[in-house]
Amino acid sequence: MRTIARPTQDRIGKLRGIVRRLALPALLLASFCIPAQAQTQTPHTVLTVAAFPSVDDIVKAAIPEWNRRHPDVEIKLVSRQYTDHHTAMTTSLSTRSHLPDVMALEIHFVGGFTRTGALDDLRLPPYNFEADSTRFVPYAVAQVTGPHGELTAVPTDIGPGTLLYRTDILAKAGVTEADLTRSWDSYVAAGIKIKAATGAFLIPNARDIKEIVIRTGIKPGDGIYFDGNGHALVDTPRFARAFELARSVRQHGLDAGVLTWSSDWAEAFRHGSLATQMSGAWAAGHLANWLAPNTAGLWRASQLPEGVYAAWGGSYFAIPKGSDPAHKALAWEFIRMLTLEPAMQLAAFKEQNAFPALTATYDDPFFKEPIAFLGGERARELWRDAAMHISAVRVHKQDAFAEEVVNGELDKVMEKGKDIGEALADAQRLLQSRASR
Repeated sequence: MRTIARPTQDRIGKLRGIVRRLALPALLLASFCIPAQAQTQTPHTVLTVAAFPSVDDIVKAAIPEWNRRHPDVEIKLVSRQYTDHHTAMTTSLSTRSHLPDVMALEIHFVGGFTRTGALDDLRLPPYNFEADSTRFVPYAVAQVTGPHGELTAVPTDIGPGTLLYRTDILAKAGVTEADLTRSWDSYVAAGIKIKAATGAFLIPNARDIKEIVIRTGIKPGDGIYFDGNGHALVDTPRFARAFELARSVRQHGLDAGVLTWSSDWAEAFRHGSLATQMSGAWAAGHLANWLAPNTAGLWRASQLPEGVYAAWGGSYFAIPKGSDPAHKALAWEFIRMLTLEPAMQLAAFKEQNAFPALTATYDDPFFKEPIAFLGGERARELWRDAAMHISAVRVHKQDAFAEEVVNGELDKVMEKGKDIGEALADAQRLLQSRASR
């Protein structure tokens, strides 16, 4: 039988040295393969924020300050184009899947989401938003107040309405700002003079005048298309006048027949074929930055015709009811930082032309600064005044559908000669049927 010699102590020492020399590189190599997060063991939370342009830019700009306050909480921004974003949010809320912690929404979508109960009521803990809600422009908060008083979103920016006009075109036609703003009839009459003298169109689309007029004279508690009880309001004198004015604009050839945001709309500004534009205050920034920077100094701003105050759009932040409960307090802190801190609101205003909803910003010297694109006019003071006069309008979940129906009937009036009374009656029946479902 063969015996196995036991190693001597000397041989054992040599073997241990070899093992140590072989093991050291392996250990070093293994250390490089361990993820940094595993090595540091730093707590890490990811807060998902879903937004659309240019709210996404405002979120991006705020991330460094958030990181300074919360180095252990990462902001993951999911950005989509306007339509894609709201389609994705609609799907996520209905399926309760892939929900972000913070959701940016345009005002047209907040009403529908509020009525489905898909958003957290921010009056409740841990939010307790009711006390701070008075710090915003009143109408912006009223638009996100549910039927039972629930508050479902926080306003971040608003769009006080304004009339932008070309001074060179008006001067050539012998038209003044007062001619444009005295009344709606005077506005149309001024457009006839402008077209005859310069060939320029008064407005991009006859729908634009309808959009303003239907937002005037609304009773407290009512919406644009539906009253507080969900009854349709289309077959009314308010809509009849709006349709009559739009038809008059089209009959006199005063509109370019182009839709907002279309390439033809942008080209009309660049070529100087539009004399006026009724829109939110943000439109001045779009003209200056990308639509028609070559027209700097030629534009001025005024209040809307006939002393009307109206709003174009507005952005909000909300917290989905089905989002991660462990993240809700952090989500609320992020929303508060963006909306309730004057420095953040002013930064968004200066960099992104996002007119602030927070009234604490309204005494800032920035409002008094002249705007070079508007010929040195201090238009922000004008828009601030408009913001404080805009009345609250109730938002209904069928507003988007109602707008589509009304626009369709208006097109039939302007293009096919349909009777206005018949068009409004048809729209009324369809909307009342939809609202009753």
